[in-house]
Amino acid sequence: MLRKNFTKLLDLCNFLRFATGGHSPEIIMNNRIERVNSLLGKEISKIILKDFAFSPEILVTLTRVDTTANLIDAKAYISVFPDEKADAIIRALDKSVYDVQFKINRILRMRPIPKIKFVKDKEISKAGRIEELLNGLKNEQK
Repeated sequence: MLRKNFTKLLDLCNFLRFATGGHSPEIIMNNRIERVNSLLGKEISKIILKDFAFSPEILVTLTRVDTTANLIDAKAYISVFPDEKADAIIRALDKSVYDVQFKINRILRMRPIPKIKFVKDKEISKAGRIEELLNGLKNEQK
């Protein structure tokens, strides 16, 4: 009896290994999250480009999307140039997040569709600040 159950379990493990291409479930889930992040990023950026009219001197960029492991929430990181306008742009996007979410829900054929939250991307501004400091040091050395 025990040997028979063990054989069934071994067969199931071999089937799962074959069905997943030899990858563990964690790798498959991470791959799915990466694909969901990519898909959400493409669709959100299309919606921002098409539906929002920012002034010509403001550059708004969706830098990345981070989805939680359970696919319930997604943070869309937004970079704004000039940086002083970032808070106003994030507020405008947050005000329209329900419209963006509605359009995403209509476009995507997956369940669950993560709830979108717009967040200011601070890494880009930090990188810009480091670049300025390095250029300042370079100019001082000359």
